[in-house]
Amino acid sequence: MHSNFGILIENHSMSKKRALFVTQEMNPYTAISEISEIVRKLPQATQEKGMEIRVLMPKYGIINERRHRLHEVVRLSGMNIIVDDEDYPLIIKVASLPGARMQVYFLDNEEFFKRKFIFDDENEKPFEDNMDRMVFFCKGVMETVKKFGWPPDLIHCHGWMTSLIPLYLKTVYKDDPIFQTTKIVYSAYTNTYEKTFTDRFLEIAAINKLEPSDLEAFGKGKKINLVNGGIAHADAIVSGSKSLTKTITKAIEESGKPRMDYMALEELVPESIEFYKSLIEEEEEAE
Repeated sequence: MHSNFGILIENHSMSKKRALFVTQEMNPYTAISEISEIVRKLPQATQEKGMEIRVLMPKYGIINERRHRLHEVVRLSGMNIIVDDEDYPLIIKVASLPGARMQVYFLDNEEFFKRKFIFDDENEKPFEDNMDRMVFFCKGVMETVKKFGWPPDLIHCHGWMTSLIPLYLKTVYKDDPIFQTTKIVYSAYTNTYEKTFTDRFLEIAAINKLEPSDLEAFGKGKKINLVNGGIAHADAIVSGSKSLTKTITKAIEESGKPRMDYMALEELVPESIEFYKSLIEEEEEAE
């Protein structure tokens, strides 16, 4: 097994650089916020500049599988993801984005994503299990990438639902060969969903022998701050929203990490690709 993996890594080093985009939303499948449009444009432009890309997002019940031609990827499905000591089956589906030669992978589970609403119920109240859905998605992403056998040079996370991925990459998965050289970029966007998060989030997010104390950057009690947690564990930060809270702006400035300030989409796309290149080159020089 190790020798095969060595071949995989060796082949990877001689091939194109790989960028994984993890997002809570994307056009044409959703149109929730500015993220949907950013993630529609950015992976395609990155691919056109010569990088190999993949996109992962949740398979919400509002996404029409027939219209978008989703189908299950049997070789990737069949895993179980544990959330709060309960096992939940993870189903992976894929669709080709029309006119872009780009594949999007969807993480699905009947319990968490079958419903015909995204983050709020019919009364516009946030779902009580948004915490569980987030942990399922973030842990599911890590396990799916492992199953791909596809070591990403860079992961770019978009949306509050992805905020645990930088933490997991730097702790639970830090010694996994798939993620050995991965740089992680986190885009900070305005977010209000954490207002409904409680201390229980720190417990269920503490997977694989992590302790709630390992999630200190995410805050405590009624002051859970998902974006702050994402910033704390990422290698580089992008200001995704025009107006971020003073707390988040301060956290970005004080992080001392490479960062990109907010810019309009037409500027953001080319600047992001240069930003990726600088981070990957920095990793290569460190080696």
